[in-house]
Parts: sequence; structure tokens; C-alpha cells
Amino acid sequence: MSDISYINWLSMPDFALAQNLGTFVKHHRLQQNKTQEQVAQEANISRSTLSLMEKGETVTMASFLAVLRVLNLLHVMDAFKVENQISPLELAKLEQKKKKKASKQPIAITQKSTW
Repeated sequence: MSDISYINWLSMPDFALAQNLGTFVKHHRLQQNKTQEQVAQEANISRSTLSLMEKGETVTMASFLAVLRVLNLLHVMDAFKVENQISPLELAKLEQKKKKKASKQPIAITQKSTW
């Protein structure tokens, strides 16, 4: 089976996206057999905040990140990593500047001895 996602994230309204995030958090919390109270306490948030998060309600980014940390899920942040990429135009310019072949070495001039 392919790892390609066929979910059309662009067509989803914000509340549906938030519900997906909440479902993700709840799924992983239950997989780890942790109660809302346990996760909330470790994340230093209220249980009601975690409950709201799992329902897709509005919570702060700090609360969301704290819960991801507690559930050992910060690896999902890899999706947001920005990598500096060189543009195709700049790459082409660099390729043009590369040496294509070795240049001729200057011929050494030997001096005659004055003896």
C-alpha cells in the first residue's frame, strides 16, 4: 500500500483540521494507555484544555506542543522543517562557473649556468 495521503487538506475548513489534530492526540494518548489527567498534568495544562484539544476546539500552540512532547510525538515537527534550497537558476550559474578542464601549466624556463 502506498504512503501517499489522499486527504485533501486544502478543502477542509479550519475546524475540521483542528478535529484531525485532536483525533491524532487522542489516538496516541490512548495507544500509550494514558488518561487525560495524566497527560494534562505532565504537560502542565488543565484536563479541560486537553479535552478541548481532543475535540478540535481552540487551544494555544504552547499547549499543543506540550502535549506532543509528553506523548513523545515531537517528531511530527519534521514536516515543518525548512531546508534552504538553491534555485535552479543559481544552480545553473554555479555549474557554468565550474572548471571544465585543467588549464595548461606554464613551461618552466631553465636558466643556463654561468659557470
